Amino acid sequence: MNSLMQRLSHSNRGGLTMRHLFVFVLLMALVGSGAEAESPAAADHGTPDGRQGGETMSDAFVIPDLPFTDTGNTSDNVHDYDAAACFGSPGFTAPDVVYSYTPAADEVLGIDLCGSSYNTRLYIMDGNMDIIACDDNFYFDHASSDCGPLTSRIEAVSVTGGTEYFIVVDGFLEYAGDYVLAVDRVDPSLLCHIAYPLYPPIWYDIEPPLGPGYVDLYNSGCDDESGTYPYIVANSFGTGGSLDFVGASGWTDPGVYDTDWIFCLVGPTGVCEWTMDAEQETYGFFLDFDYPNCDDVVVLDQMIVGPCEPGSMTLIESEPGGSVWIKICPTGINPPAGFFGYQYDYVAHFEGLLSGLSTESITLDKVKSLYR
Repeated sequence: MNSLMQRLSHSNRGGLTMRHLFVFVLLMALVGSGAEAESPAAADHGTPDGRQGGETMSDAFVIPDLPFTDTGNTSDNVHDYDAAACFGSPGFTAPDVVYSYTPAADEVLGIDLCGSSYNTRLYIMDGNMDIIACDDNFYFDHASSDCGPLTSRIEAVSVTGGTEYFIVVDGFLEYAGDYVLAVDRVDPSLLCHIAYPLYPPIWYDIEPPLGPGYVDLYNSGCDDESGTYPYIVANSFGTGGSLDFVGASGWTDPGVYDTDWIFCLVGPTGVCEWTMDAEQETYGFFLDFDYPNCDDVVVLDQMIVGPCEPGSMTLIESEPGGSVWIKICPTGINPPAGFFGYQYDYVAHFEGLLSGLSTESITLDKVKSLYR
């Protein structure tokens, strides 16, 4: 800049003419605009290598078919879009890249940035720039994964056949860097997210989180191999005989799924109404067996609920004030395509339970004591 000023001053020994002043201001504007166009993130993060999606929606990289994967680097891009309405934090200037996809028919997509090297943001827009879905730090709650805690994932989003959509790989604040993008069709069940009940009486299952190698010593009932036969006792700890039970089920290792056995203490009518919904397709079994002999378990009734499709069943005990057994577990031995993690939530609602006791985890010896 000093050499530029020297050349201008030498061309007009007595001072700048209006023409020179105009040229000087114009050059200053061009230099300033160039500095502004280059995101500060571009100089500090990642290694630009020319691999990436388009700069804007008009030159977005077209995804030809699914499944689709790509790698790139946003450091040599500029900031074009900001999904402030989605994230609630306007003013970020991270560079972004754009991909476009037009499904041939209605479908559900999963979009993932697992393996990216920086603090990402991810969103999908329609042609009017309306945000269809977005995510910031999906993997923050899955620290055990290898995806990076600050990377993004859209588990499931519905798209309409024949409509063009734009997938934007963005960053938090001014962050940029290497990214890994994966787009694929996923099971529609991933769209389901169960709303927790808001008012008591509510009991939240406190079973430890599921994961590889997990051994259920909490409520695996007759599926337990340790000899402790743990169960959950369900009853209403308020008045009126009602209870909402929020639990989790899922999978631990390939071909190994979690089961929850619940021992329900029925109220004086001898009838309990059981309603349930789940984020994945789930069995609910009404059982009878010669307790504590697990070799002769009989299924009296069963229902399949979820995802986001509730079902109900009437549990009848021949003796008012008696008890019934139920079992809850996934319908498949492995998770559906696109499912991430190991567990999902379900909510069971009971009417007609025995009132006045607290719900608790129980072992075989404790259950035996109820019959003495």
